[in-house]
Amino acid sequence: MNNLDTILFDIKQLAHKIHPQVIEWRRKIHANPELAFEEFQTSDFVAETLSKINSEHPDFPPITFERNIAKTGIAAYIKGTQDGPTLALRADMDALPILEENHIEYCSKNAGKMHACGHDAHTSSLLGTAKILHQLRDHIKGTVKLIFQPSEEKLPGGASVMINEGILNGVQSIIGQHVMPLIEVGKIGICSGKYMASADEIYITIKGKGGHGAQPHTTIDPIVVASHIILALQTVVSRNADPRLPSVLTIGKVEALGATNIIPEFVKMEGTFRTFDENWRAKAHERITQIVNSVAEGLGASAELTILKGYPVLYNNEELTNNAKNNIIEYMGAENVVDIDIWMASEDFAYYTQQIPGCFYRLGTRNEARGIVHGLHTPKFNIDERSLSISTGLMAWLAIKELSC
Repeated sequence: MNNLDTILFDIKQLAHKIHPQVIEWRRKIHANPELAFEEFQTSDFVAETLSKINSEHPDFPPITFERNIAKTGIAAYIKGTQDGPTLALRADMDALPILEENHIEYCSKNAGKMHACGHDAHTSSLLGTAKILHQLRDHIKGTVKLIFQPSEEKLPGGASVMINEGILNGVQSIIGQHVMPLIEVGKIGICSGKYMASADEIYITIKGKGGHGAQPHTTIDPIVVASHIILALQTVVSRNADPRLPSVLTIGKVEALGATNIIPEFVKMEGTFRTFDENWRAKAHERITQIVNSVAEGLGASAELTILKGYPVLYNNEELTNNAKNNIIEYMGAENVVDIDIWMASEDFAYYTQQIPGCFYRLGTRNEARGIVHGLHTPKFNIDERSLSISTGLMAWLAIKELSC
């Protein structure tokens, strides 16, 4: 065996050895979910676990860490024995406001809160990676910075806040992973270049004139106005977007508090706009504004529109991503690496990729035989925990290989 073969063997052995502990960590976090910027117990648990990892090897240089970055975030450092650049590895910690419907022993204890996007797996995996790298620090040429990030799920995004507080100072590149229920456990998905869409939030209030449902001629019906606006907004993509620029405009919430015989005074709507091009994104905002205001005015109503500009496009740096793909093939085998297409979902990891080269890949967690098939952000989402043996070792391997280039 050459040196890298030995390192690869050691990483896989360590990942297998700590797998039961990573599962235990993941289940503890899963049972105690916390929402964006409220991850106080999770942050405490990460800090306690890092301290325990240090205590297991008191003769090793410790993993140092800083707390309270972006309120609940943590930055930890594993310094190699050789000088070199700094590579960041990122995990997010927050849960979603969803009532869990899984019947599992580690089901959420916090009603209405659930790790339905796999951040429990991300956090426990990065702790496992920390444990592996701490024991293999002699093979690290530089520094690995571990970012435990709050609030991926809520604007303005914990990544943007951490960046503003200096989390990327001195960092040359960053790697992140995310569970994917569309990919079978044991496989990794990766995409170079543009990968995930920008995401903007749309809030519309249509103000009309309410009245009796039997006398619509005496009213300005905001429900009718809202319906015309919803239909007209569909032309933003179908009749305004270049077909080469994938875009989505969805109105996902309509609230009209009338009744069978009551036309309400106003209607509220909420939606999202997503795309992969910043110039078209700006033009689409203008077109949305024109449509909402002109349709409302033309039907005798008025409109209030707010567009909250959300996460940017997530861009996987070609060189870093191609290196990562080759390294994943070394670790997993080519048959277990899947080239995936762009995805219209969004991720605040995109903010990191706007600043430095980044690579964001997908960890397969699907197991149809066991019924682990439910999508992200759903009440029955779960993962095949065999993926936690892959996630810890793979990220350690990617870090060591990238820093050895």
